Amino acid sequence: MGAVIRVTGATASPAELRLTDGGCVIGAGADADIIVDDRAVSRQHARLELCADGVAVSDLDSRNGIFYLGQRIERAVLSFGARLQIGTAEVAIDLDTSALEQGEEHSRPVYRGLVGLSAAMRRLFSILARLEGATVPVLIEGESGVGKELVARAIHQGSSLSAGPLVAINCGAIRRELVQSELFGHKKGAFTGASDDRKGAFDAADGGTLFLDEIGELPLDVQPALLRTLELGEVKPLGVDRTHQVRARAIAATNRDLAADVEAGRFREDLYFRLAVVRVRVPALRERPEDIPLLAAEMARQAGAGELPRNVVQQLSQRDYKGNVRELRNAVLAYLAIGVLPDAAKQANLLELALRQAVDTSAPFAEQRDQVLDLFTRVYLEQLLREAGNLTEAARRCGLERSYLGKLARKHGVRT
Repeated sequence: MGAVIRVTGATASPAELRLTDGGCVIGAGADADIIVDDRAVSRQHARLELCADGVAVSDLDSRNGIFYLGQRIERAVLSFGARLQIGTAEVAIDLDTSALEQGEEHSRPVYRGLVGLSAAMRRLFSILARLEGATVPVLIEGESGVGKELVARAIHQGSSLSAGPLVAINCGAIRRELVQSELFGHKKGAFTGASDDRKGAFDAADGGTLFLDEIGELPLDVQPALLRTLELGEVKPLGVDRTHQVRARAIAATNRDLAADVEAGRFREDLYFRLAVVRVRVPALRERPEDIPLLAAEMARQAGAGELPRNVVQQLSQRDYKGNVRELRNAVLAYLAIGVLPDAAKQANLLELALRQAVDTSAPFAEQRDQVLDLFTRVYLEQLLREAGNLTEAARRCGLERSYLGKLARKHGVRT
């Protein structure tokens, strides 16, 4: 894959350049490939070259140096999404995604467990197929329930790290005070309640993929530590003085507009660029109604049932799925269990009514949210494990890595 070099914060000619095998020189001199009009920039300031792991950056004996993550560097291999400071200019090193966005739709309506006849899904399959073998970070965007976790699993299966683990962590379902422990681990006694040493998600995903679901919910004060781990591959568990190396690919997902969150100061810009090296969007189910019969048939097959009656498929195809594929799956499974399709509107109203009765506005928001999340997680895991019969099948159904699911169950007192 190629790279695109972009210069902002200072006048540059050209301001954008596609990096070739020959590399490029950034400087103030007329013989530089990218000429930066800045007194702090030397005539030949830095050289950038493509390499197997990203882009190799070298300081060409400049007066004022190259800065990365606030530190001066002489030579480093940087991943796509990195940002350098040269004088007053910011130099962005991004993946050239033009090749991903071109080409025909995928030839088949299936891709590594994903199904879809629609043009939107087959374009998505085509992008995922072009990503095969790569280990660049991917940001999956889309509404709740569209199947972002299934897309993450398909990306992992198509990567060169597919033999390694896929560890999923929901950034929105972790108590704020435990986020760093969940990501990086902790040493016994690091904080109240830390009764044993514990591996974090990065260590669990070493040699494989870490799926960061609901990344937009990650607290701002944790984001610098996550960025550093993604950039340098260094993990520092709580209560430990030294860092150690891990190698895990990051795939993140969000139902929020992260670019807008960056503008509003709710999400770090440098972390956004590091995660969104490749962006893929999963379309909402209402944008691809032609996929409903195929999806419903696949859901029934996975549940061990035969072909769905034509009138049931017709009824399913006429619904408005605010909960997307997740809501469709619930409807199919309910039909297989009781023989009739549930009233989706009535189900949603009952859920909202239950929440309205449970909410106490005199209590702190974070405290109530954590209580609701804990209750949901426990009930979900109890029902999942009861229906699946064993931990391995439960992990397959819910899209979580088996060992992580086991830890989650133990944490919430659910027998496996």
